[in-house]
Amino acid sequence: MRTPLDSPFSPGSDTVPEVWAGRAAQLSDWRDVLRPRRLAGIHERGRTILGEAGSGKSSLVRRIARDAADAGDWVTPQLRIPSGTDPIKRVAAALLDLASAAGLAAAREQRISELLRRVETVAVSGVSLSMRAQEGPEPYTVLTDLLIEIGRAAIQRRDVMVLIHIDEVQNITDEGARSQLLTALGDALAHDEAIDIPGGVQVARGLPVAVYLTGLPEFADMAGARTGATFARRFRTITLDAIDDAALMAALQPFVTEGWPSAAGDGIDRVFMEPAAQRAIVERSCGEPFLFQLAGERAWYAGTDNLITAAQVETGWRDAAPEAEAHVQRILDRLPARERQFLEAMAGLEPEERSLTNIARAMGYAKVTDAGPTAQRLDLVRRIIRRARPYGFRHRAIEAYLTSDWPW
Repeated sequence: MRTPLDSPFSPGSDTVPEVWAGRAAQLSDWRDVLRPRRLAGIHERGRTILGEAGSGKSSLVRRIARDAADAGDWVTPQLRIPSGTDPIKRVAAALLDLASAAGLAAAREQRISELLRRVETVAVSGVSLSMRAQEGPEPYTVLTDLLIEIGRAAIQRRDVMVLIHIDEVQNITDEGARSQLLTALGDALAHDEAIDIPGGVQVARGLPVAVYLTGLPEFADMAGARTGATFARRFRTITLDAIDDAALMAALQPFVTEGWPSAAGDGIDRVFMEPAAQRAIVERSCGEPFLFQLAGERAWYAGTDNLITAAQVETGWRDAAPEAEAHVQRILDRLPARERQFLEAMAGLEPEERSLTNIARAMGYAKVTDAGPTAQRLDLVRRIIRRARPYGFRHRAIEAYLTSDWPW
């Protein structure tokens, strides 16, 4: 009745799973705030979606981009930036594709033809070579100019947005390239376009352009170190938390009440789930989108009939546990030694005893204030802990790993 080919769970990186859980606030932000405001010509900042590996940041923006494309918007693919590469080249190539969708390639104006030729040079040669290739504006300037032209074309189409998604932004380690890219995108977002309204009056409006940047939490430090307030004014940073259990339960509820449609032979059948299996998947996921998809996938694979049982969840999780452990260990291994030490000291205390004073003492600090900056960073930047009274873990998989025998 069910095979791996039919599984609606997808723990792979950057995929948009069929069984979607949580992130309602971010989806609503696009649907109810960002898109309508930019379409109306009202300035609205770009969005920087950050989070630890497995938090679902790329999948979230890919879903937003998919919904935008379905609505007829002009959307770039996910522009993943590998380490050591020139991000300007990647974005320039994507803007040329958008320009084609906007019909700019067929324009007869010499100004636009020259602009497209200049951007093509950047797309091929990158920042340094294109600057030496000929006299003229710097690469970030021509990227801004082309994005403005694409935005103007979108205004003429009415109800069309331009959406740009740049992923793995923490890999842009070259300060010059990062500054040029953020400046180009930010200048386009801040651009005022003069339009005529009835009565012969000209008014200024923003372009229907939205920019999403996704990456690891340290990008906030990288972008803010040099650009500071300018970056903050042009991009709103959102760091993703774990998904609450109620949202995960809701995502699985269709299995329990009506069954999930699944191809079966020549027809369509439905796969159901025991309430106990629903709870078991949620408990093992600890609010992590990746672990939720992983647990669901392995439970699906653990049987072939049309009912997913708690026993099948247990069987599947035994196979998934090494991958779940490696997932959390990778996050911990990325942390600086002091942050890792803080988490281990915090985990070693009883939940009601997790105050900054006790954590600092467990770390061997003479003064409580020595642990303050680390606590602040783990809360505000990484969203791993919550500085309440007492302190608590936001990242529940890390808590489970450090304080119990999870995932085993």
